[in-house]
Amino acid sequence: MNRILESLGWTGRYLWAGWAGLSGIFCFLAAWQAGHEIYGSFILPSPGETFAAIGLLAARPDFFAILSQSAVRALTGFAIAAGIGTVAGVLAGYSFAAMRLMKPVVTVLLGVPPIGWIVLALIWFGSSGGTAIMTVVIASAPVSFAGALEGVAKRDRQLEVMAQAFGAPWFYRLRTVTMPHVLSYLFPAWTTTAGSAWKVTVMAELLSNSGGIGGELATARALFDIAQVSAWLTITVGLALLTDYGLLHLLREALERWRAAGLPWGVKR
Repeated sequence: MNRILESLGWTGRYLWAGWAGLSGIFCFLAAWQAGHEIYGSFILPSPGETFAAIGLLAARPDFFAILSQSAVRALTGFAIAAGIGTVAGVLAGYSFAAMRLMKPVVTVLLGVPPIGWIVLALIWFGSSGGTAIMTVVIASAPVSFAGALEGVAKRDRQLEVMAQAFGAPWFYRLRTVTMPHVLSYLFPAWTTTAGSAWKVTVMAELLSNSGGIGGELATARALFDIAQVSAWLTITVGLALLTDYGLLHLLREALERWRAAGLPWGVKR
């Protein structure tokens, strides 16, 4: 019975978070429609025209192949960046020397705009998927690094001392004391990098003409098909939202159930 109630509470929190997000999307659609009424379809197609164009694109036999091509690049780059940035940030948080060593590198990576890395990646990898993946990794890893570093630096050291006094080994303290605290800093960073991964992937595909959503945007731009441009951009935003609410939000709820256990009934995060 307790497990059923826990599952129902988790489902309710998830749906509530999704409804709050939908409210923001509806406000954005209203502002979009107002912009269309002012500037017209050639400058800004209406939401209705955009969704009609999405329907035409979805009827294409290669539609899902195009989406999967961009998705593999974006999610691969995101996973690599999250892994490298998180591990490096945790190590830097525990070691002052490592932090002094890595911080200038991260500053350099953040200082170079993604378009600069795309140009270099084009020289190194040519018009291939490696260009998008490398650019996503370089642009996103510093954000995960900063989140992990901040989480470790602001951990409750008294809890670690107490766990150590009871004989808990280092890895056990890391898993049960430090990482639950670090996750509260990592998930906002991962949410930012997930959206950035899609943005950078489409940008790299557009400039390298390597297929995917970016390649379709390049074609639509050449044809001055503004509705199709708007449709592909909307699809990209939808995929970014799906990554956030369909992947990261579910993962966060699964890993941070201990937070909800201490909240009174009806309290939302």
